[in-house]
Amino acid sequence: MAETTSGVRAVPEQPSSRIDPSVPHAARRYDYWLGGKDNFAADRKSGDAIAAVYPAIRTTVIENRRFMHRATRYLAGSAGIRQFLDIGTGIPTSPNLHEVAQGVAPESRVVYVDNDPIVLAHARALLTSSPAGATAYVDADLRDPERILAHPTVRSTIDFDRPIGLTMVAILHFLTEADDPYAITRRLVDALPSGSYVVISHATTDLVPREIATAAAPATTSSMIDMAFRDRDEFGAFFTGLELVEPGIAPITEWHPEEPADQRVPAAQASMYAAVARKP
Repeated sequence: MAETTSGVRAVPEQPSSRIDPSVPHAARRYDYWLGGKDNFAADRKSGDAIAAVYPAIRTTVIENRRFMHRATRYLAGSAGIRQFLDIGTGIPTSPNLHEVAQGVAPESRVVYVDNDPIVLAHARALLTSSPAGATAYVDADLRDPERILAHPTVRSTIDFDRPIGLTMVAILHFLTEADDPYAITRRLVDALPSGSYVVISHATTDLVPREIATAAAPATTSSMIDMAFRDRDEFGAFFTGLELVEPGIAPITEWHPEEPADQRVPAAQASMYAAVARKP
């Protein structure tokens, strides 16, 4: 990717030949739930299978994005982070992470990582940076952390000698135990310098009625996209060795909420855990 004087990186790869509309993808399904148009029949079928047993799914994805916005503002504001590595970017839905970060600190530098060709096709719209900062996109898979960490675009945009905000929002639940998500997370965290932060949100069945939790596993199978719902302890294990920011592990609606308690979406309608932690 070539860098322009404005800090925006071009995306030369043309991904259309990699798009298979018959196979659902998590990013396109997420777009469907958010009311977007960048999805196919297979994505809608997959999304409807989940919505059939958990009708609040659209509320969940909206609240997940709101958590990302709050966490990004915290990192760019209170924590003073100026570099962000966002893995599991998804299809651009404004405001994106770089817009939030650069709204607080225009000099912020952001690298987005995703493995969906539709996301890559929309990267030009996503790659808009403030003149003082930089925004870049890398086509890579979370399951290959070495490729991400060694990628020349990552290395030319982010300085690994300075604190970094690593965000993995609503992505780790797509890694099954066979993928060893804890080892992948450790590898990424190990590469971060002291003073960096890690932001994670993750689907759980802890916060919903038992009958919905019981129906979740078969619904995930019928959705054609594997998901691993993890409980509070399993989610907390991603932060081993890190210092949790208050309030620690919380439902996504309860992490630094902006509304009074009686106006927040109930946890059962946004059944995800969230946390932000600092690397000592």
